[in-house]
Amino acid sequence: MKSLLPLAIVLLLSAAFGFWFNASRGRIKGAKSAHQAAPALTEAELGTSFGSRVTLLQFSSAFCSPCRATRALLADVTADMPDVVHVDMDAESHLDLVNRLNIISTPTTLILNSRGVEVGRAIGAAKRSQVIDALAAIA
Repeated sequence: MKSLLPLAIVLLLSAAFGFWFNASRGRIKGAKSAHQAAPALTEAELGTSFGSRVTLLQFSSAFCSPCRATRALLADVTADMPDVVHVDMDAESHLDLVNRLNIISTPTTLILNSRGVEVGRAIGAAKRSQVIDALAAIA
């Protein structure tokens, strides 16, 4: 009986970690005090101009299949929104930005306002309804 106790503890801890990891991915989280924050990056670093309302900056990698699904979702959602820009950035080619912006996994999508300040972040593949709600919340 004592030999099964360590196994049960390991299974319980791994299940708890799995539930936490799954729950924390794909959800859009708002940034803390975004109205006073410094811009996350400049238009020169972005490689294009910011959207007049929102810029969705997606960090992805070549081997990431959720990145392709997220890219397609964001391109589809923003296709009819002229004030929203979607930029896909290769994380491996921009390691300085990845480190500075604390990108820990791909896909990670930063929601930037018109000044380049991070107002939200989605780690993992977000759902269509979450993206639409996040865009609607930014005036």
